[in-house]
Amino acid sequence: MLRFRRFLLIAAVIAGLAVLFHLINVHGLEPIRAQVERLGVWAPLGILFLRGVSIILPALPSTAYSLLAGALLGFQTGFITIVICDLIFCQAAFLLASNYGRGPIQQLVGEKAMTTIERFSRNQLEGNPFLLTGLLMTGLFDFVSYGAGLGGVPWRAFVLPLLVSVLLSSGPIVALGAGIFSGGKFLLIGAVFGMFALAIVAGVIQQRMRKQAGSDT
Repeated sequence: MLRFRRFLLIAAVIAGLAVLFHLINVHGLEPIRAQVERLGVWAPLGILFLRGVSIILPALPSTAYSLLAGALLGFQTGFITIVICDLIFCQAAFLLASNYGRGPIQQLVGEKAMTTIERFSRNQLEGNPFLLTGLLMTGLFDFVSYGAGLGGVPWRAFVLPLLVSVLLSSGPIVALGAGIFSGGKFLLIGAVFGMFALAIVAGVIQQRMRKQAGSDT
C-alpha cells in the first residue's frame, strides 16, 4: 500500500511538471509569472514543498525544481527558496536515517534507492568533511543525506558540509533556469561556469569513490 501511494505521488508530481512545461511552451512564461506573483508567498512555498518531497523520495527529479524556481520566481527568490528547502529536507532525510535505520528508510524510498544509499553509507564520510561536502554538491545529494545518517555521521559533522554545498551548488542551477527564461546573458554565463565547476567536482568525487571502492576489495 505504501509503495502504491508513493507511486501515485511520483506520477502526480511528474504529470504536474509536464503540464507546467507544456503551458510555458504554448503560452510563454510572462502570463505564468503574472499568476505566480498573484499567489504571493504560496508560490515559493509550493516549490519548496514539491522539491522537499523529491528529496525525501529520491526517485523524483529534484533538479527540475531548481530550474523551475529560477524560471518562475527569479534568481534571488528562487535561490533563497531552494537553499531553505534543501537545508530543511536534507536534514530531515539525515535524521530519519540516523534515528530509524535501514528498515523504515527502505520502505520509504524503495529497494533500488536503498542500494545507492547504502553505498554512500559505507564511504566513511565521518571525519572527511571535504568528501562529504563534495558528494552533497552532486545530483545525488538526497541519497548522500540518507547515507550519512545511516552511516553514523554525527549531526554536527553533517550540517556544515550541507550548508556549504547548498550555497555553492544551488546558485548555478537556479541561475540557469532564470537565465534561460528571462534571457539574462550574465545569469546564463555565470550558470554555465557554475555548472562546469560542479561537473569538475562531481568527476573528482566519482574518481575518489572508485579508488576507495577498489582499495576495499
